[in-house]
Amino acid sequence: MTIARWNGEIVAESSRTTVVEGNHYFPIDSVRAELLAPSPTTTVCPWKGVASYYTIRVAGAENPDAAWYYADPSPAAAQVAGRVAFWRGVEVTDS
Repeated sequence: MTIARWNGEIVAESSRTTVVEGNHYFPIDSVRAELLAPSPTTTVCPWKGVASYYTIRVAGAENPDAAWYYADPSPAAAQVAGRVAFWRGVEVTDS
């Protein structure tokens, strides 16, 4: 089981993550949507496509753009479709 935690709270938990470039991508149904707020931020990966972001909100604290996903990844990155990854202090561990 792989777990993503921030500010003492489990944000995502799954035994079905996909690892790409060292990042665990969690299936969207394993992520606690109530802790995520859409962000206007986007970036472009040369081979995966356009990434969109979420701000994580836990116990009154915010971690801006700490989660990202590819709504329409390139064919080369099809394995990340419908998945969310984390950074910016989000601890991802295997239990």
